[in-house]
Amino acid sequence: MTNVQQHISSIALVVKDYDDAIEFYTQKLNFELVEDTNLGDGKRWVLISPPNSSGANSNTASSKGANLLLAKATTPEQMIAIGNQTGGRVFLFLHTNDFWRDYNLMLSKGVTFNEEPRVEPYGTVVVFEDLYGTKWDLLQLNN
Repeated sequence: MTNVQQHISSIALVVKDYDDAIEFYTQKLNFELVEDTNLGDGKRWVLISPPNSSGANSNTASSKGANLLLAKATTPEQMIAIGNQTGGRVFLFLHTNDFWRDYNLMLSKGVTFNEEPRVEPYGTVVVFEDLYGTKWDLLQLNN
């Protein structure tokens, strides 16, 4: 029997504008622009990834994480979902190996935080928002 190898390679994130989203993620969160391909008719295939995360260059099941596929809203239903894809809950969890480095860098770049950082039994965490209000956790797990 063949060993099954699967992984989630990308997660779609509905955005209002490709370029504004690329600028936010690359400039404020230091994400990498993995791919930006024009598909015609105003559509683009835009992949971003946290630094040293999934692999902009990795197509194997052993990659460390998934890319975000920035998907521009084109219908009224999609526009409503921008910033609220999970009904007000945290949508994405950004793990880090140095919470205070990343928190202070994001703070200095104007990222909006919904609370003060807190230490929980599992690690240090804070909720922040992207440019459209999508909630994220910045999280450093205890070892």
